[in-house]
Amino acid sequence: MLDSINTPILCKQVPRIGNKFSQWLGTAVLKSMGWSYSGTFPCCSKMIIGVAPHTSNWDFVLGLAVAFNLRLKISFFGKHSLFIPPFSRLLRRCGGIPIERNTKHGVVDGMADKMRDAKSMVLCLAPEGTRSPVSPWKTGFLHIAHKSNVPVFLVAFDYKKKLIEFGPIHNIGDNIQYELNRIYLHFKQVQGKYPEKMITKIIPPVEREIER
Repeated sequence: MLDSINTPILCKQVPRIGNKFSQWLGTAVLKSMGWSYSGTFPCCSKMIIGVAPHTSNWDFVLGLAVAFNLRLKISFFGKHSLFIPPFSRLLRRCGGIPIERNTKHGVVDGMADKMRDAKSMVLCLAPEGTRSPVSPWKTGFLHIAHKSNVPVFLVAFDYKKKLIEFGPIHNIGDNIQYELNRIYLHFKQVQGKYPEKMITKIIPPVEREIER
């Protein structure tokens, strides 16, 4: 059943959680939605996963199905208003971290410290930060990666191909605008569920520098 969707094999360094039932549930959801994988999953104990495009609530369902299927232990940010009974316990159990948007700088520094101190941690974020069209994308995940010296692994949900595409993985330097444009270049060919909601606005001078 796992091979039919080309499920990758994760190395021992990648933090894991779950059981056979949760793995079966994730696999069943992916199969019923017609999705499969392409690419390989990196052998890293600490990383930030940048997932895009994010244009629909279905992206969250798909992301959880992937985490269940891979038995991947993840952390993710969520609006603090969502963490109310009876959902708060489930969200936290799945790796949810409640945040308030008006304290984003404290979140970046705090999460960078947490990732530096952790033996293993996989933080999943949507660079767009919202399902609505947004430009530029949020750069908090890049700042966290740079401050904590962990790589950013890009994962694309391509609704046209019905593929969960793994890679590439980037080490993040201090030129955050340059790093964001590298990510734009990767995702600009990927089609979200609602393509009109995705904006990858690249600054031309930076794009030419990348392509040389």
